Amino acid sequence: MKELWNRYLKVPVFVFCALYTLATIVNSIIYLVQGVKEDPSGNWHELDRAVLVFIVTIAFALIRYVKIKSFWLKVLIIYVPTMLLVFLYVFLRGLTAELAKSAYRDVFINYTAGFILVSVVVFVVSIIRKKKNTSKT
Repeated sequence: MKELWNRYLKVPVFVFCALYTLATIVNSIIYLVQGVKEDPSGNWHELDRAVLVFIVTIAFALIRYVKIKSFWLKVLIIYVPTMLLVFLYVFLRGLTAELAKSAYRDVFINYTAGFILVSVVVFVVSIIRKKKNTSKT
């Protein structure tokens, strides 16, 4: 179990926590700048954010651990089904609550931004690791 944690779970759990915290702080700052002192959607909004950040974290883990020669092809292959999963979540959420007219556009922009962020991080880290490994040999 310890090997599973160290090898596959530790970094994605950290990424989830960091992204969720960052998204919550940014959202709170935006609301405060707009003069809104409380989240109008309340707890559901927090749970929605957690689900979407979880999907971004799954995408991060797939980008990191799936072995496909071309990094950008791998990113595209992972982006499409995870984006569809995000849209499915928004659709299902729309069955239980009224969504904003811009819900799909907003989630597309937010998910794509998070996906690009984690993709760039994985890409940069992989380049650094390759340079480290080639300099050692």
